[in-house]
Amino acid sequence: MEWYVYGRDSSPIRIVSKKRKFWTKRTLLIALSIIVIAGLLWCAYALNNINKAATTDPMQKADVGIILGMSMWGDEPSPGLKERLDYGLKLYQEGMFPNLIVSGGLDKPDLQYTEAQGMRNYLVAKGVPDRSIYVENEATSTYENLLYSKEIMAREGLSSAIIITHTYHGWRSHEIADELGYVNPELGLTESTVLSMTRHKTREILAYTKWKLQQLFL
Repeated sequence: MEWYVYGRDSSPIRIVSKKRKFWTKRTLLIALSIIVIAGLLWCAYALNNINKAATTDPMQKADVGIILGMSMWGDEPSPGLKERLDYGLKLYQEGMFPNLIVSGGLDKPDLQYTEAQGMRNYLVAKGVPDRSIYVENEATSTYENLLYSKEIMAREGLSSAIIITHTYHGWRSHEIADELGYVNPELGLTESTVLSMTRHKTREILAYTKWKLQQLFL
């Protein structure tokens, strides 16, 4: 025979209710811990991939160099974008490709130039013939940079490309190029002396996560 002491807080129903609340809280805490640990592991995996990106070595000559856009500061490329442009210009002058695609849309409605137009102006001022530069003015993301640049390549009969960007941006860019069907895309990557890597790598982890989710669900 079981005996119960019926005090104010000791009824069997209240004891069962307390146990349920305890197990519910414990289950939620375990689930939250799993989510946090999984998130940290994913961030570590993504950062490891980001840090693995490197310039193709040995780099082969290609039909075109694609310089991926970045923000404009008024009518001028931002310091970070100038780093990409200067590296692309160096490869062009070394004869790695005879043509350039500059890709990037309008940052803000009140700006005079799109990213691509600002990049084209910068390269022409550095001595690159205007006829050697294809301008892609619509892209608003890395995916669109490479999608629309591939359309230009198809239209102009260009089959091989070196993708030019910063090192932290290279891994995702190469994955997207593979997804879009580029044939053996090469990477030309430059390190930055003007950008905060803490900030940009953190943003790149988020962008890489978004890209992988798009691959998975779309």
